[in-house]
Amino acid sequence: MKNSISPPDLAGVIDLHIHCAPDVMPRSMDGLEVAALAGGMGMRAIVLKNHFEHTASLASLARKHTPAVETFGSIALNRPVGGINPAAVEHMTRILGGFGRIVWMPTFEAENHVRRAGSGRPFVSVARDGRLLPEVFEVLELVAKHNLVFATGHSSPGEALLLIREARKLGIQKVIATHAIADPVFMNTAETMEAAALGAFVEFTCLELSGPKLATSAKQHAEAIRKIGVERCILSSDLGQSVNPPAPRGLLSFIGQLAREGFSELDLHLMTKRNPARIIGLE
Repeated sequence: MKNSISPPDLAGVIDLHIHCAPDVMPRSMDGLEVAALAGGMGMRAIVLKNHFEHTASLASLARKHTPAVETFGSIALNRPVGGINPAAVEHMTRILGGFGRIVWMPTFEAENHVRRAGSGRPFVSVARDGRLLPEVFEVLELVAKHNLVFATGHSSPGEALLLIREARKLGIQKVIATHAIADPVFMNTAETMEAAALGAFVEFTCLELSGPKLATSAKQHAEAIRKIGVERCILSSDLGQSVNPPAPRGLLSFIGQLAREGFSELDLHLMTKRNPARIIGLE
């Protein structure tokens, strides 16, 4: 009889990257609905993300309505919050409850994102001539002061490595290389391994495995994860788009795909439970 793979479940799983309504983009669920679904599926914690405003207040409301799952908020430093704006980060930390935990460098309006898209839209820069901008250092100091999580956003590979190096110099322990092998970041193997060696956790998401135009395959994810090592990797959904499955269900499918690629229960435990718990401050 062939060995069978037990179907995965979401008991104790943490998703650090969920998009939700209200938003200016179409979303499949609002923050309260996704928290209710995550709690009903046994998840331990989720982080709500919006490209254009912080979600610490929404996280506080979600906790009130669905105490079964620990919901956290975040901020992405795009133009509507003032770009690389230390005051916006400080404001998020002061929202009652202290549930704002992740600071993303620019995402949808990152210079790298806009230039790759060729859209000509205004963008937010993090570096110039190979040097981080002064306001980036101010944000990093706030992240260190408040023991927040720092994520590289949609920065280019070179920018992401600059950010990770400086974050680590400042003593920031919780650093995420945001969906490192996905559009529009596209880190190569050497760059993801360098990010991990510097102390960052490399994020792999199921977004690029969803929809009609697949950017990568589960096999490519598996190969990259094995080279980096599961100890420095996390799995997230990055879902919430109206055309994709709800984030918890998409993440469940993603875990199943990686199980079929040969990752053990311990491997998956590290990438979906222990490593995210360390990052978000639950361990």
